[in-house]
Amino acid sequence: QVQLVESGGGLVQPGGSLRLSCAASGSIFSPNVMGWYRQAPGKQRELVAAITSGGTANYADSVKGRFTISRDNAKNTVYLQMNSLKPEDTAVYYCNAFRVVPITGGYEYNYWGQGTQVTVSS
Repeated sequence: QVQLVESGGGLVQPGGSLRLSCAASGSIFSPNVMGWYRQAPGKQRELVAAITSGGTANYADSVKGRFTISRDNAKNTVYLQMNSLKPEDTAVYYCNAFRVVPITGGYEYNYWGQGTQVTVSS
């Protein structure tokens, strides 16, 4: 029923910038955490960045200082501003959103987007 729709991927040159967005369709309670994962060919899926409903962000070491994650809680939307892009950033980027049940910590929901391709190349 709930769907995460990603947009903003594409082809950029090294050193360029790109902004990804992910919006949750329908009406849901605000996700505790929204974030971005990525997977490059032949590599493990990795967490890129995540942000809590309170605005606390976490980044992979490889993107610290270059990427910025933000969210609009009213719109259940998360953004990823990517600057100083490198060829190593080339991957499919997946949006994630989850909410836990209070006290137990179990998932109330855990949704994934379909992914958007980011290619950094000359």
